[in-house]
Amino acid sequence: MDPATLEPRVQAIGRDLAAALPRGGKGPLRALDEKAMDYAAQDAELRAALFRFVDVVPACRSLDDLARHLTAFLDDVGDRPPSIEAAMRMGDSRAGRAALGGAAAVGVRRMAHRFIVGATPADASAVLRALWQSGVGASVDLLGEATVTSAEADRYAARCAEALDALAGVYAGLPARPLLEADGAGPTPRVNLSVKTSALTPLLRPDAPDLGREDAAGRLRPLLRRAHAAGAHLHIDMESFDSIEAVTDLVLTVLAEDEFAAGPSAGVVLQAYLRESPAQLERLLTWTREHQRASPLTVRLVKGAYWDHEVVEAVQHGWKPPVFEVKADSDRNFEALTRRLVEARAGGAPVRIAIASHNLRSVAHAIAANEQAGGGPADLELQVLRGLGDELQAALAATGRRVRTYCPVGDLVAGMAYLVRRLLENTSNESFLHDQATGAPLDELLAAP
Repeated sequence: MDPATLEPRVQAIGRDLAAALPRGGKGPLRALDEKAMDYAAQDAELRAALFRFVDVVPACRSLDDLARHLTAFLDDVGDRPPSIEAAMRMGDSRAGRAALGGAAAVGVRRMAHRFIVGATPADASAVLRALWQSGVGASVDLLGEATVTSAEADRYAARCAEALDALAGVYAGLPARPLLEADGAGPTPRVNLSVKTSALTPLLRPDAPDLGREDAAGRLRPLLRRAHAAGAHLHIDMESFDSIEAVTDLVLTVLAEDEFAAGPSAGVVLQAYLRESPAQLERLLTWTREHQRASPLTVRLVKGAYWDHEVVEAVQHGWKPPVFEVKADSDRNFEALTRRLVEARAGGAPVRIAIASHNLRSVAHAIAANEQAGGGPADLELQVLRGLGDELQAALAATGRRVRTYCPVGDLVAGMAYLVRRLLENTSNESFLHDQATGAPLDELLAAP
């Protein structure tokens, strides 16, 4: 597949999607406080102060406590804009702190509700049903980062099992959505649950991968059985670089077992910002040809969410970062991996493709590549994150594309690390969302990386 021959179609699709984007919304940069988030996008010190505050919000026990923490963090910011100076002055009195703490609590709660659809699957049911009614599927992610004890891992696995049953009830009786319920390879489940290996075991360490893999497998197998019984899809998320081999080995080893040849539908994540992602994709494609399952393996292609962590850790150890350090290199790799996936599927590899991006160019390129490889609209799933990709989600559904929204579920404490990662995406000066929100020309947004 020649990228140059795709380009005219990429541009045409991109312009069609841009025309279908809802107008008049405030966009993802307005998730907390409009001025504060705009300033944070431009000021590294302010951004760090706000993120540190968001991180400690769950530990605060009163409005006064919230205000004191907020003003303490903002005190480290050298050049404060007028709105921040006004907030600092409010912290000088008890009544001012109460008002400031109340406003901060409302702001963080509003931001959390934008990204997190509910504390439990039952709480999220209205959102999930509304998405389905509008022609949008969902992948539910139970928030919770790495566990540190076996008891915590057991509780997480139990939550996942309960979520599968609850989600089956949420989707029962909803109207048919042919575009979301079948592709060229056959039926696809309505229920889609994402799980984290680091939450399934406290033993996931790079220095002892076998131990963590076996411990996680003991909790993953019952979840696969539960998903198969519920007719659900179970997706295993990828996390930081040092766990990639262990997670990949775990998923491919367990899915290759005879017990799971008939199901359930399952998938893995491929992170395009990793330099070794092309080799990882070839491993996945080889596996799909060697292990025939009733349901093709779903590969969810993402840019990657741990760039800062990977770079900082590499620098601390004197290593070459495992991620592309220039955004354009990561974007080019994303497009190359997209083409490789659609070419492999066209060549007979039993694989389903999910492209997860908010970048209009990346999405348009994926649609064009799928078309050129002979795929129909149902053969390419386009995924967005709740709270970040809402406008793009609406445009994709309106133009007859298969779209799924990644919907986190959990309480504020469990979701704090997730929220901070999303805020980093919102305010990054290299973010497509930032460029779009600040009015970059369409030609610039659709330019090849």
